[in-house]
Amino acid sequence: MKFPRNARIFRGQLDVAPFASVFFLLVIFMMVSSWVVYTPGVRLQLPVADDLPGTDKRTVEVAIDKNGRLYFESKSIEEGELSDKLRRKVAAASPEPLTLVVQADEAVSYKMLLRLRMVARDAGISDALLATLPRVLAPPGSPSKP
Repeated sequence: MKFPRNARIFRGQLDVAPFASVFFLLVIFMMVSSWVVYTPGVRLQLPVADDLPGTDKRTVEVAIDKNGRLYFESKSIEEGELSDKLRRKVAAASPEPLTLVVQADEAVSYKMLLRLRMVARDAGISDALLATLPRVLAPPGSPSKP
């Protein structure tokens, strides 16, 4: 028994509109899914301040969380290792001086900040700055808070 063949080979031009719509849907899907990706990191609550000076020198960043753990180059690090790495950074950057930028949580004690400053000084970094968040500006026309 022979079955009739109803399928024919298409020999006309393809319509581009369906392909374009699928492409744009894929682009939108990729953009939305990239915002949803969870990025792990250290949760820090930086203090808020206005008009603090910055620096135009090369910087080295160290973060301290509220439990006193140190983070350097996105990795948890001990104080002794931090000292060695800071010494290497200073040696690689010489003769240009480096500035230490401390990203410290609000709950970090003054004692811990002082210890970090002493480690940086022993490594050869003479300047240190505290990272802060800028104060949120009030919308125009609303009374400003002191």
